[in-house]
Amino acid sequence: MLIPINVDKWNALSASEIEAIMRAHTALQQELRATGEFLAAHELAEEATFVRNNGTALTVTDGPFMETKEIVAGYYIVDCVDLDRAVEIAGKLGEARLWPIEVRRIDP
Repeated sequence: MLIPINVDKWNALSASEIEAIMRAHTALQQELRATGEFLAAHELAEEATFVRNNGTALTVTDGPFMETKEIVAGYYIVDCVDLDRAVEIAGKLGEARLWPIEVRRIDP
């Protein structure tokens, strides 16, 4: 599950709204640990390094670029029985009330 944030919208949230999102993460992680579905979850830094290889040289640039409004803020890796359960889990993320959570299967 990829958790995006819109930086402008996130910065406009009140402290109590952000706290509610963080409490939802804590509760969800406790639930997933109890069911054995939790594998990993991490917050990602806003800063990024972009690497391109044109076949002869690497180009490295810093990001995100100024025009970027959304970044990937974090992710969850869960081991659940099917997509329906993954969607149910994603719906419990506090951010799901603000913007879509991307759910993807990890190919073996």
